[in-house]
Amino acid sequence: MTNTIIEQWQDKPNLELVEFIVERFHQVHRQQLPELKQLALKIEDVHGDHPQAPQGLGEHLDNMLHELESHMMKEEQILFPMLARDIYPSGPISVMEEEHEQHDQDIQKIRMLTNDLTLPEDACGSWQALYRGLAELIQDLNDHIELENTVLFVEQQPVPTHGKDFCCGSCQ
Repeated sequence: MTNTIIEQWQDKPNLELVEFIVERFHQVHRQQLPELKQLALKIEDVHGDHPQAPQGLGEHLDNMLHELESHMMKEEQILFPMLARDIYPSGPISVMEEEHEQHDQDIQKIRMLTNDLTLPEDACGSWQALYRGLAELIQDLNDHIELENTVLFVEQQPVPTHGKDFCCGSCQ
């Protein structure tokens, strides 16, 4: 994710950011993973004897689908409503951050199973589509996690403008 996107969301209300994350990432992941799982199973079935076939990828994507769906439901039903009201519950946030680490490990396993998304020279159109889709999923997941970890999950401290917490700099 580019720094400009992080900066773009840095000062937006949490409610807007939550709505963006659900629409841009959660809904997209819910479409991506089932499609990619089906493509992976097809490639494993048709090209299972090929030395570069991504054996076990369909099952891994199915596991990811279930884990990610559970993760997104917890965010949507528990954490996001709190964050939208500027409540930062440290327990649920730390659980989501730990799950983000698991998602990163899942990405590393995709890379391992696909030889870092390296297609064989004789890859069919479906195999090529699978790896393009996996590259997009990986980018989307990384962007999703970075936006949540660096913007949404970070409590914004109000900047004092007057009163006892305000210092003009000359009292040091």
